[in-house]
Amino acid sequence: MNLTETIKARLAVLEPTSLEIQDDSALHAGHAGNTGGGHFSIKIISSQFSQKSSIMRHRLIYQLLTDLIPQQIHAISILAISPTDLI
Repeated sequence: MNLTETIKARLAVLEPTSLEIQDDSALHAGHAGNTGGGHFSIKIISSQFSQKSSIMRHRLIYQLLTDLIPQQIHAISILAISPTDLI
């Protein structure tokens, strides 16, 4: 299983109705401070984000990925949306 698939599997517990994971690592090759971990953009829509602040949504995601940071994941850009945010 590659890292993108691992991230997707971990985030599956949030029962997303939509999940997009983009590996942006190639855009950051040679980036100062990067010791080899990947850069990812995540867009996730989940009803589990309802009634939660942006900070709480991000914390849920970081809790699921914490052991991958910073060795395998160097940076994550997160867009975490509740279905009610789309109305």
